[in-house]
Amino acid sequence: MRFLLRPGWMAFVLVVIGFAVACYTLLAPWQFGREAQRDAEQQAIDASYHTPPVPLAQLTSAGAGVTPALEWRQATVSGTYVPDAEALVRLRVVDGKPAFEVLTPFRTDDGRLITVDRGYVSTPSGSQVPGFAAAPSGPVTLTGRLRVNESDPQNRPVSVLDGHRQLYAADSRALAAATNLNLEPGYLQLSADQPGVLGPLPITVSASGAPFTNFSYALQWLTFGAIAIFAMAYFVRLELLQRRGKDRRAERTALRQALAGDDDESDPHDRPAPDETPLADRSGRQ
Repeated sequence: MRFLLRPGWMAFVLVVIGFAVACYTLLAPWQFGREAQRDAEQQAIDASYHTPPVPLAQLTSAGAGVTPALEWRQATVSGTYVPDAEALVRLRVVDGKPAFEVLTPFRTDDGRLITVDRGYVSTPSGSQVPGFAAAPSGPVTLTGRLRVNESDPQNRPVSVLDGHRQLYAADSRALAAATNLNLEPGYLQLSADQPGVLGPLPITVSASGAPFTNFSYALQWLTFGAIAIFAMAYFVRLELLQRRGKDRRAERTALRQALAGDDDESDPHDRPAPDETPLADRSGRQ
């Protein structure tokens, strides 16, 4: 087993062990956690259909915003839209087609500023802003589902294109920074048939993929880790068998040489010197 101390074998063993440890301690638990998150989100959506809407003030105090525990709860608010601070969320896909989401700030009767997601508008191109209906003026009462803020992984800045502010995530924080409004964290996703709603967004979990996808990924990582360990053991055993085979071949070769007398012929110093006495001397004649 001393061959395992060679640099190549040591590197191979360390890589395999590191990969297996990552599979069992990082990758598989991460996918199991994603699956649990998906299940919790789906349960919250299912529960929201059986829980009647309540005023926003009963769910969260002013300034507290939307917490993960409140996501998907149905809430009602009364007040007026603030259309001058409206923005679009670009690079969205709804029903397999490019779209924009429309975020419009809303001032409630008790003075709170919240963000309302009025839904989506389809577009033939992700860079072309289509026409859409403006938010109604005057007092209205809205019903929708509470959502937590999204985040743009690339942290791209707000831009103004075609006369519209454009964001890369449904994020009230980015909209607040672009409009200097004290918007509360999170937003209200409008339900169908509400004042100012455009295309109602589907009520689905944010995690993409088919059901049990994350669970199957977790099982795959566990399997990959086990395969890596078994493969390492197989290659170590194969190396041992090859080395033993060489030793046995060397032993058989040495045995054959010994049986054939090759050892005597291989050392001329061990053989008796030939009799160099002339034939006449051997017969006693001159």
